[in-house]
Amino acid sequence: MPALFISTMRTAVPLVAGWLLSLAVQAGVDIDSTTVTGAVTVALTLAYYLAFRVLELAGTRLRGTALQNVAGVLLGWARPPAYPSVDDGLPPLGTSYTSVS
Repeated sequence: MPALFISTMRTAVPLVAGWLLSLAVQAGVDIDSTTVTGAVTVALTLAYYLAFRVLELAGTRLRGTALQNVAGVLLGWARPPAYPSVDDGLPPLGTSYTSVS
């Protein structure tokens, strides 16, 4: 069920954002060329990142280290990020860091 909610939100949020932008334009908000240039820059940067991140993930899944390394270098680091597990070192719920006797 959480996956369904997440996928729905990932579809709904861009639709709502586009709708709000169209309402802003209809309300008379002036969007000049500098604003458009900024938006296009953000969109192209995001597309670049997503393209090479997907290639990096594909290289990881296909055990293609060359593809993974090339995509990683084009993202600024040869290896994909590895994040520590959230469960490591955290106390169980209901306990505190200070002992009160």
